[in-house]
Amino acid sequence: MSDKKTTGIWKVISASSMGTMIEWYDFYIFGSLAVVLSTKFFPTDNPTAAFLSTLATFAAGFVVRPFGALFFGRLGDLIGRKYTFMVTLMLMGGATFVIGCIPSYETIGFAAPILVLILRLLQGLALGGEYGGAATYVAEHAPAGEKGYWTSWIQTTATVGLFISLMVILVTKASLSKEAFDEWGWRVPFWVSILMVFVSYLIRKNMHESPAFAKTKAEGKTSTNPLKESFGNKFNLKFVLLALFGATMGQGVVWYTGQFYAMNFLKTVQSIDSSQVDMLLGVALIMGTPFFVVFGWLSDKWGRKSIMMTGMLLAILLYRPIYRAMYTSTDLTKKTEIVAQTKVVPSIKEVDATKMDSIYTTTKAYTDGTTVEEIKTIHFEAGKVMVDDKGKDKIETKVTKMINSSDRWFLIFMVFIQVIFVTMVYGPIAAFLVEMFPVKIRYTSMSLPYHVGNGIFGGLLPAISTYFVTNAKEAGDVEFYLEGLWYPIGIAAVCFVIGMIYIDRKINTLHD
Repeated sequence: MSDKKTTGIWKVISASSMGTMIEWYDFYIFGSLAVVLSTKFFPTDNPTAAFLSTLATFAAGFVVRPFGALFFGRLGDLIGRKYTFMVTLMLMGGATFVIGCIPSYETIGFAAPILVLILRLLQGLALGGEYGGAATYVAEHAPAGEKGYWTSWIQTTATVGLFISLMVILVTKASLSKEAFDEWGWRVPFWVSILMVFVSYLIRKNMHESPAFAKTKAEGKTSTNPLKESFGNKFNLKFVLLALFGATMGQGVVWYTGQFYAMNFLKTVQSIDSSQVDMLLGVALIMGTPFFVVFGWLSDKWGRKSIMMTGMLLAILLYRPIYRAMYTSTDLTKKTEIVAQTKVVPSIKEVDATKMDSIYTTTKAYTDGTTVEEIKTIHFEAGKVMVDDKGKDKIETKVTKMINSSDRWFLIFMVFIQVIFVTMVYGPIAAFLVEMFPVKIRYTSMSLPYHVGNGIFGGLLPAISTYFVTNAKEAGDVEFYLEGLWYPIGIAAVCFVIGMIYIDRKINTLHD
């Protein structure tokens, strides 16, 4: 490729990637702060239910992504790629900023979770239109035979967005006291996004329409009804369904397991300090992100199918061993406590005239360098221990572990392996989808299966898997922490079988 063409496509990628990265950032700060948000926007009398409600609200944004794909995909095929994802950028940024401004549940009651839900739905609609536009825009600028490589740069934006969200949260936490962050500092990452959106808007407004779409429009060959041509045409519908059940469905669950499920597992199941989790996840993402481009480039040489299917198969076979090893690495029953260093500090917190909390803060140290803080809260009313809806004493125990360097690097490696699976299934997927559909209905046709696979099958993963784990734990299952993996393993297995049987290598050049 000539230097001029290379410079041109790098400008396209930079403009597309920055906006897409910001939209992913906006989307992920909600998930990254799920534990904190559950205490701000939902009733706190049942922490588990509040956390599950937060995850369900997070998932709601994913569920509506297909509707955003249909709405904005149709606009993209009618009026163009550029203007459509300018709208999605502003919608996402505005919704994210407002989430950071909503008063807490204690201030406005149930209006808080309702407002958050509405804004999450707007975020989901915006993201549903953003990705397809960016991927299509880059692919239509890329030379034939190199779409996998060039579109893989767009694929890095989701992980980069997650990484930046983690870093912004870490910096905010480091700049404030624990009390200040808990009171108002958690809002800062939401506010920061508006500045990045403004910069991206300035860059995007100077972009030109993609040459493929401009040519199609000049020739009068654009679709007059993209939805009907995409899903009313049996031949095209067959490829839409194949893209969903043979590729994006499995890709979606592998993506969210390797990043979001891993993060929630480390924080809620392994009880590792939130800042340590953000840091080790950030390191694993830095190490793994270049492989999006590696596998995108290889997909131009070896074909999309072989790389994506290999990534799914490895995930299916290795998830349970990986998570068993992760859990065991910080299992306190396998560590030696330094009993002489154990301290218990009791305190009393008055809630109101009739209610009070008796709090016992226990700190422990272990020979391998691990330290643990255990906060046990017993709720009293009128001098008696309160009971929950199951008749049990209302006692909450929160454990936070600060793990040693050896365990941190082991967990970084375990997450890194999962990120490699992610890069294998996700790196080639944009080129794979673009090549399946003709220019005039490409935006609409590729966006729907992508966002159903990621938004519904992938987006529901945190809530469904957490539910499985919670039930297994309450039932006394010794390996309760592995039960949540059956969902991604099952979905990926079905997708792997369908993909291996029905995906043909010819799809690579169908509309190249």
